[in-house]
Amino acid sequence: MFTLDELAKMIDHSLLQPTMTDADLEAGCALAKQYKTATVCIKPYYVQRAKELLEGSGVGVCTVVGFPHGSNTISMKVAETRQACKDGATEIDMVVNVGKVLSEDWRYIKKEMYAILKESHKHGAILKVIFENDFLPKDKYKVKLCKICSTLGVEFVKTSTGYGYNKQADGSYNYKGATEADLKLMRKSCAPEVQVKAAGGVRTLDDLLKVKALGVSRIGATATVAILEEAKKRLGMEVDRAKAAIITSDGY
Repeated sequence: MFTLDELAKMIDHSLLQPTMTDADLEAGCALAKQYKTATVCIKPYYVQRAKELLEGSGVGVCTVVGFPHGSNTISMKVAETRQACKDGATEIDMVVNVGKVLSEDWRYIKKEMYAILKESHKHGAILKVIFENDFLPKDKYKVKLCKICSTLGVEFVKTSTGYGYNKQADGSYNYKGATEADLKLMRKSCAPEVQVKAAGGVRTLDDLLKVKALGVSRIGATATVAILEEAKKRLGMEVDRAKAAIITSDGY
């Protein structure tokens, strides 16, 4: 029902954790190259180096703008986008201004999205808009964002950063990430040509196949090795047992 290449090209291999060193990022690029993922989604400062490491591999370079809270000014987000594209990014994952969404300042949101979309397209890059659904208590916000993205021609809508932690009743912080309900809602609320990216909580092959069935065409994942080695096993391909045993961390 699926091929290994098809699944690999659904994955943006996430390299965004704050504690990742340059050595970690280089190793992550090598892993993405080995598994032929769609992209690496990497820290902005490392975009230029990632481009060099992935040259000719077929793996794209994605980075983040306004990450993780989306509160930068529009001009700052545009500047981030411009720099990322000049450094070699071909995909931009931008966090929407959540406070403005909750204020229902849709004029501002449209202005922000249009400015970053225009800058991305100027350099031949595509745009993914991160809603951070854990911060949006009502579906109406998500539906409205989907409609705006559809009208403007944004390429992807995306659920989460993986860092949208909310305070729980016991005082701890946690997040839900890409829920089935949100993915169904986003797919239903977007124009057919707008793709959906699930991020936050997709950690196994079964998770990936589940969101794929819901209409998701891309995921953000740290568990790339575990997902694709399990796919190899089910497809009857030779499995690298050592890599399959790697336990990856949560996030994105």
